[in-house]
Amino acid sequence: MDFKKFLPWIVVVVVIFAIYSWASGIYNKAMPLEQDVKESWGNVNTSYQRRNDLIPNLVNTVKGYAEHEKSTLTAVIEARAKATSITIDPKNITPEQLAAFNSAQSGVSSSLSKLLVSVEQYPNLKADASFMKLQDELASTENQILTARTRFNEAVKPYNNNINTFPRNILAGMYGLKEKPYFEAVAGADKPAEVKF
Repeated sequence: MDFKKFLPWIVVVVVIFAIYSWASGIYNKAMPLEQDVKESWGNVNTSYQRRNDLIPNLVNTVKGYAEHEKSTLTAVIEARAKATSITIDPKNITPEQLAAFNSAQSGVSSSLSKLLVSVEQYPNLKADASFMKLQDELASTENQILTARTRFNEAVKPYNNNINTFPRNILAGMYGLKEKPYFEAVAGADKPAEVKF
């Protein structure tokens, strides 16, 4: 049997197999990284959902003590409604969608801060066990949100690095893999908070 006759075919098969392995390796590496991003996004949403679930209880507790704080209570409820209306698919997340989501969640944080500052005027409310428990849960939830956002950014980094390095970026575009945005600080977060007594 003359192997020289089959040598070109063997070389072609080896080259095709090598290209296939390389291309499928790029996709197969990107998929677990994308799943990590989706999982992290789910954790972000879970943390925000926990905060959204606490808000009605907090508002109702404050409402019983502070009848004339209706505008502040209304602002909290409206901010919560706006924040819960924004949904994002982590597979197709864009920087604009993440900015809108971040802005809406920032509105909730801001209105909650105003509510908690207005509570300082009500010593009986500050001493109420239900309110204290809700306030502690809210503080814990805010920490969970920070952790979830940080972990989301940590999951996005290896995914983006994977699909943006050459020559992976060529095939990533063919596979429809796009760079994921990071959570960034809200506008004005770089300025120190103004504290008034």
